[in-house]
Amino acid sequence: MIDVRELSENPEKFRASQRARGADESLVDRVVSADSRRRAALTQYETLRAEQNAFGKKVAAAKGEEKQALLAEVKELAAKVKAASVSADEAQAEQDELMRVFPNIVIEGVPEGGEDDYVVVKKVGTPRDFAAEGFEPRDHLEIGELLGAIDMERGAKVSGARFYFLKGVGARLELALLQMALDQAIKAGFTPMITPTLVRPETMQGTGFDVKHDAEIYRLAEDDLYLVGTSEVSLAGYHSDEILDLSGGPVRYAGWSSCYRREAGSHGKDTRGIIRVHQFNKVEMFSYVPLEEAETEHARLLAWEEEMLAKVELPYRVIDTAAGDLGMSAARKFDCEAWVPTQGRYRELTSTSNCTGFQARRLNIRERMFDDDGAPKGTRSVATLNGTLATTRWIVAILEHHQNADGSVTVPAALRPYLGGLEVLPVL
Repeated sequence: MIDVRELSENPEKFRASQRARGADESLVDRVVSADSRRRAALTQYETLRAEQNAFGKKVAAAKGEEKQALLAEVKELAAKVKAASVSADEAQAEQDELMRVFPNIVIEGVPEGGEDDYVVVKKVGTPRDFAAEGFEPRDHLEIGELLGAIDMERGAKVSGARFYFLKGVGARLELALLQMALDQAIKAGFTPMITPTLVRPETMQGTGFDVKHDAEIYRLAEDDLYLVGTSEVSLAGYHSDEILDLSGGPVRYAGWSSCYRREAGSHGKDTRGIIRVHQFNKVEMFSYVPLEEAETEHARLLAWEEEMLAKVELPYRVIDTAAGDLGMSAARKFDCEAWVPTQGRYRELTSTSNCTGFQARRLNIRERMFDDDGAPKGTRSVATLNGTLATTRWIVAILEHHQNADGSVTVPAALRPYLGGLEVLPVL
């Protein structure tokens, strides 16, 4: 969540962030007002409690009629204390509800606007000219069927629309890709994690997902558990209510998990193949760092994503996502989008988000602070960041970009050791 004290001291900064997101500016004033009422109610409660304690001493010392009169006053005062306590709790609940829906403040320099207002940071590599090579490229599903790698028909038969089977070289290709990503992460100092894919509502909510209104999230009502759309959720919750020691550097995890998204609102979009599906696998980087190091760590995560894209030899671009297209937790997000030949456009393969202290405040994750002499001097919120290192969707771009005229696919050199030295995925 946001820092209420910072908002109260500099509300215009938060209004500007809301404007950049295309969000409701009045939410700033509502939070300020709720916080003022909360503090006033709490002050009144504490004042009355102090008065009540003082009366207790008077009653103990009084006798006769004086004592009876004081007891009547104590009873009346107790009612006032109870009413003040209720008012304070109601004001706190009101503020908490507002804080749950207030998005992270965007970092200065993030483009304003919505989904189409991103800024292209750079382009790397050149899309293949299939016309010059003398053949029409097949899309990833046609190639996948020729290779015996993707079976959408039986996926739909077993589970419904937007489900699939990866089999044969398709299954091997995904495992190879994810293992290469995990190896790279380990080399960079990440601790590998196999994470839970079901989490409690407080973990989902704490990460920044709206469990009440987010139609993308699968919920198991009987157990009050939620299927994660990314291992970011589990990894963010891993250190909830803990104090970390970051004096030795960032704490980094690489989560390997299955992910689930309902894809609500995407009817008719990307219905062919495995671009937009309900279940997929992913290796996700997650970092805990001091607040002042968050932007530097963000650049590192992006560089690691680009390193992976270079290994699979894909042309791609990096975009700086516009404020209105950021999720609630992100203060800034960079996407890496690979060129998909049959669609004639770039499609997202990775994203990396700097969530600053937003998730950590919601999940109560702090770091131990030390003075110049090394003595402890309290705690503060940490920054959390996440970034995709590989996911099932990568198979789309790999099959299409590296296809051959006969439908076979040349395996990128870096992936070959993970496929037993296989250089070409052959047509069956």
